[in-house]
Amino acid sequence: MTISYTLKVANSRFGGFSKLLFRWKGSIYKLLYKEFIVFVVLYAMLSLVYRRLLTEEQKRLYTKVAQYCNRSTDLIPMSFVLGFYVTLIVNRWWAQYTSIPLPDQLMCVISSNVHGKDERGRILRRTLIRYANLSAVLILRSVSTRVLKRFPTMDHVVEAGFMTQDERKKFESLHSDFNKYWIPCVWFTNLAAQARRDGRIRDDVALCLLMDELNLYRAKCSMLFHYDWISIPLVYTQVVTIAVYSFFAFCLIGRQFLEPLEPGQEGDLDMYVPLSTLLQFFFYAGWLKVAEQIINPFGEDDDDFETNKLIDRNLQVSLLSVDDMYQNLPPAVKDKYWNESTAQPPYTMATAAETLKPSFLGSTFDMRMCEDAEQSQLSEASPSMPRIQTPLLSRFFTAASPAISIKNFGRGTRGHPHLRHPRADGGFPSPYPNRSEDPDSVARIEEEEMEDEESQASEPTMPGGHLGGTRPPEASKTQRKELPLIQVKAPSSESIGADRPEAWEP
Repeated sequence: MTISYTLKVANSRFGGFSKLLFRWKGSIYKLLYKEFIVFVVLYAMLSLVYRRLLTEEQKRLYTKVAQYCNRSTDLIPMSFVLGFYVTLIVNRWWAQYTSIPLPDQLMCVISSNVHGKDERGRILRRTLIRYANLSAVLILRSVSTRVLKRFPTMDHVVEAGFMTQDERKKFESLHSDFNKYWIPCVWFTNLAAQARRDGRIRDDVALCLLMDELNLYRAKCSMLFHYDWISIPLVYTQVVTIAVYSFFAFCLIGRQFLEPLEPGQEGDLDMYVPLSTLLQFFFYAGWLKVAEQIINPFGEDDDDFETNKLIDRNLQVSLLSVDDMYQNLPPAVKDKYWNESTAQPPYTMATAAETLKPSFLGSTFDMRMCEDAEQSQLSEASPSMPRIQTPLLSRFFTAASPAISIKNFGRGTRGHPHLRHPRADGGFPSPYPNRSEDPDSVARIEEEEMEDEESQASEPTMPGGHLGGTRPPEASKTQRKELPLIQVKAPSSESIGADRPEAWEP
């Protein structure tokens, strides 16, 4: 029977785990007390022999042997060997539990896709889910001692209602040297195909969904079979067991109280009860016993899986789902919050304090902003803040870097034409604020800038690795066309001298 203490540790409180130390069923005390008694008795016998029966010369010899044994215990890596072994077994233990086949998904698909309120439809649904449960019973009989004791022969399986006499004859007529848990799954597929031909399953999509769920169910049965077949390598289990037993065999001799070899030499404190050694035995031997208990969770230990209860639950729930609940729906009505935009379920007095807590909106939601008004106000890009282009990143990105050069911040340099903001009248301000805006001149300047940008957009990367640099004077248009094109947007020729205010005159 699985021991559950989840409710005891639902809330963390002072001394909460201490209450678990006094439980007997499923505890380490119940698992280890026999080995612990044997170790204590052997230790006490050796201590009495050393103290009462040995002569001085024999005590000297025993002291050397004990010192050697005590040094030998440091050569056995107990923590590493046991830690890795127990971790491997715990992972395998949980994987075996998740491999137990449960019919919940399959029964929902059968109930929704195998139609018919008549007797034939009811037989089809109940037979399909019964085949699935029969497959699980057959595989659990092969791996679990509890299930095998409950169903020792096929007669007991037939008597329990998982199989009919005709199905048993079919089952036993199929000769195979291997486990035949898969036969009910094949019966399931043939019966589902017949239901599709009869129109009980209305389309191929529903049949495909039914087959997919069955394959997942059958795969879990197969995994249980393989977990039972392929164990953790025996050599590893032997190494861990020998390491633990040899460690405490050395401790029996090496951890005894020893009289000093020389007269007048200060000896160790005489501890009649070796507390630290007993604690080591409790931890290491207990670790090994835990691995021994859960290496096969389909036995009859306190914490092994309740396979018989699972069989009862699966059969009852699955038959209820595909039979009594088939098209047995409660009336669809308006819910309680039909006219409310925000649904707020009520709280009891025990949970009313939770309503006072604000909802979590993000870890930065309550962060206080900087009180400096200059750093909190919005800022916009302007022609006086030129965009600079990082040479290395510009090889990979087509857009100019939006970084603002601190060196040029605040200078009266010109920006790119595409950074201009519209005016109130719908037009755009001139990039030359000190010149008169002659319409013909402005149109001609903008046309020249557009041509210049188009021509520079087709220029390749210069050998120096910089984009947007001035091309050599000897490079003609024909030569530029022969070079490979790189899709980058280079700055205009006017921005090349943006860092030098003396390069232009307003």
